[in-house]
Amino acid sequence: MANEKVNREEDAARQRGIYRVTLVGSVANLLLLIFKFVAGIVGHSAAMLADAVHSLSDFVTDIIVLVFVRISSKPEDEGHDYGHGKYETLATAIIGIILVLVGFGIFWNGVQSIWSFLQGESLSEPGMLALVAAVVSIVVKELLYQYTVLRGKSLNSQAVVANAWHHRSDALSSIGTAVGIGGAILLGPAWRVLDPIAAVVVSGFIMKVAVQLLIPCLDELLEKSLPAEVENKIVETILSFPGVSSPHHLRTRRIGSNYAIEVHVRMDGRISLEEAHHTATQIELKLKELFGKNTHVGIHVEPVK
Repeated sequence: MANEKVNREEDAARQRGIYRVTLVGSVANLLLLIFKFVAGIVGHSAAMLADAVHSLSDFVTDIIVLVFVRISSKPEDEGHDYGHGKYETLATAIIGIILVLVGFGIFWNGVQSIWSFLQGESLSEPGMLALVAAVVSIVVKELLYQYTVLRGKSLNSQAVVANAWHHRSDALSSIGTAVGIGGAILLGPAWRVLDPIAAVVVSGFIMKVAVQLLIPCLDELLEKSLPAEVENKIVETILSFPGVSSPHHLRTRRIGSNYAIEVHVRMDGRISLEEAHHTATQIELKLKELFGKNTHVGIHVEPVK
């Protein structure tokens, strides 16, 4: 009972930490997107308006994280024997998909602007307020990325780390926006095409990050096994217990931020059931010590042939 209470308190503390870091990001995103929309309209900058839309996607992503992390932290119930960890994976996948869509949108708008410029169309000159907004966005979003990725790793939350990369993608987008706006202001009409060119380049980085986030999600949803080094560590741990041999039928996978491990082991058939159960329990506790208290461990004991 005492251990269960400690586990509940630790889970509650983790959830509060995720909420706190996500709320910080969502408030910053809300203020930034308002500032960017105003700067884009007042400064007559299509690039800044696009950047504002990107910040809006960040804000929507924060809401998704808040909703799905609450669901994923729920314990096992009658309908979810393995808990709700994959809801967090689903949230990460949604963030990745949003990044793909935003990246492609920036790419498409940039290509259209470049084509219009090559056809002889004059691109509008943005105002200085738009450049200031881009610089502020770069600084704020990079600081948010550093803060969020550190907290995400300490909280062992895939969704928070994914959200951190969304902050970084917004900073990269703002760099492209700043280069384009700065070039248009300082170099004149002939160089206003720098804005859409930079946007196209940045969109490539954004979509690359999206793919890097989506691949692990797909691996988990398709029940891919844990990395070989993790499985080797599991086998090594099992064999460290006296009287335990031949670990086989090892099955592993991720469930959100946690591992699931199922394995068959052999013990002397002449020992008592109580002794075999005690050893299996000790193996389970050791694996949870190594890979986290919420690790699902299933051990099937067979007699030595």
